[in-house]
Amino acid sequence: MRKSSPWFALIVLAMISTVGFIDRIVVNVLVEPIKTEFGLSDSQVSLMGVAFTVLNIGLALVVARQAERVRRLSLISFGTLAWSVATALCGWAGSWIQLLVARMGVGVGEAIGLPSLQSVISDYFPANKRGMAISVLMLAPAMGALIGFMGGGWIAQEFGWRETFLVAAVPGIVLAVVAWLWVAEPRRGAHDAVAADDETVPPVSAVLKRLFALPSARQFVIASAFAAMLGFGVNYFFTSLMIRKFDLGLGEAGMYAGLIASAPAALSVIMQGMLGDRLGEKNPAAYGLIPAVCLLIGGPLYVVAIMQDDLVPLLVLVSVATFLNFGYLGITYAALQNLMHPRMRATCSAVLNVVYGVASALGPILVGLLSDSFAESRGEVGGLAIAMAITGALYFWAGVHYLLAARRYGADLASTRSAPVQVTSGQP
Repeated sequence: MRKSSPWFALIVLAMISTVGFIDRIVVNVLVEPIKTEFGLSDSQVSLMGVAFTVLNIGLALVVARQAERVRRLSLISFGTLAWSVATALCGWAGSWIQLLVARMGVGVGEAIGLPSLQSVISDYFPANKRGMAISVLMLAPAMGALIGFMGGGWIAQEFGWRETFLVAAVPGIVLAVVAWLWVAEPRRGAHDAVAADDETVPPVSAVLKRLFALPSARQFVIASAFAAMLGFGVNYFFTSLMIRKFDLGLGEAGMYAGLIASAPAALSVIMQGMLGDRLGEKNPAAYGLIPAVCLLIGGPLYVVAIMQDDLVPLLVLVSVATFLNFGYLGITYAALQNLMHPRMRATCSAVLNVVYGVASALGPILVGLLSDSFAESRGEVGGLAIAMAITGALYFWAGVHYLLAARRYGADLASTRSAPVQVTSGQP
């Protein structure tokens, strides 16, 4: 029953990744009703992001080490089912503490299910097509934001925030069954010059060495983690800003947030991934230069956008800034996967998930703390707008790190291909 079609696998796994992002991000559109029901401040409500990462960041690495040895589709299927059930439990939470515990459960499920996705796709597609393939996989944040904000906002407005969690849980349960029954496990290293024998797995130290000792990889990690932190921060409160500043309903605000966070970002992710593959074949530095240029422009533009006092120019300018600031996802993952031995890729994804998990928790906290601080002098609306503008301005910093990555990526890529890592059997 299982199919070995690369595109079938990519579509199914991209849908799973999208559902995972929906279940992660749907709380963003529910900030105001949850805040009201439990009587929370902006700083307190931002703790839902922390709850998600508490167990996620450690468990993901443990599971990824097993993913280098066992059938990855089994982990993906089980993890998808687990986080979907936990999402449903969020809707049944009777207290703020219970909701935080349920969000921890979502993080546990994603730690089991998500680290193997890029490893599987990297074994289905050759290196000169991975930028495109992984960019399709990384459409998840954009499509997840569209569905999470628009669908979540409408369901919450019509039926309530609890029902939103219950509905969000259903697609993941279905996709878990589809992945288990119909997606084949690809042969590891099928498109790589380095063999990936079933008995040989590089130690964690070798993965960490490639990620943090190679100059370009280190800069890619820093740049993308910083950009992720900022993105999670501003998106977490974007619906709230429109509700507070323009007195929009939850459904309308969710629709605008979903459209802005999806269409521009999806287009940018695909374009940067394809452009990276096209230009990177002759000049590998393109994998760093493309996101660098976009972020160096997009950061300052976001500041101008978020301080607009009229809704239409704010939405238009934020859309352009989103196009520039969110395209880094696919091209970054592709660049890092190309530096990895085939038996390193699940662990690499897990390490990155740890980094991005911490970043995703810090982003909302940063905006929440800044918002509460500035609210004392500028009011609840002005305080949040200034907090988001400051956070958006820091995209420029991420762009600088991408420039540094571009300088060394070609040499690092050549070195990993000419001197592959030594692998050892049975080593943790």
